[in-house]
Amino acid sequence: MKARHKRFVFVALAILGVGIAAALAISAMRSNLSYFFSPSQVAAGEAPTNALFRLGGLVVKDSLARQGDGLTLTFAVTDNAATLSVSYTGILPDLFGEGQGVVAKGRLGEDGVFYAEEVLAKHDESYMPPEVADSLRPVQAADGTETAAGR
Repeated sequence: MKARHKRFVFVALAILGVGIAAALAISAMRSNLSYFFSPSQVAAGEAPTNALFRLGGLVVKDSLARQGDGLTLTFAVTDNAATLSVSYTGILPDLFGEGQGVVAKGRLGEDGVFYAEEVLAKHDESYMPPEVADSLRPVQAADGTETAAGR
């Protein structure tokens, strides 16, 4: 085999290797994506029913209920337009509480309950995830009155 052919084979193998590495990287990134939805979007059917996604809003006051096992708890999350029930098994962040901003990652069950695998709470008085803040921001209605987002 001539040196020219060897170079061609080497370049072809290098391009093939880079292509395979890029395909694997893109595949790994796609499997780790989780989109953000507000309770209004979930109620409207915009959220996937069989994939992980993030749900954000405020924890409704007086909605926390612990189950008998001590680790499972249910609570409601709202964006002031719609409310969704959330079930979580595990230890909650220290800053988690009623009336506080929360982002939960999980799946929507067939029963309409969001089953969270991970719960994140806001870290101080002034911080709220941008997606949550946008979904809670009042919007101007067609008649000129202000309503909560999504109403």
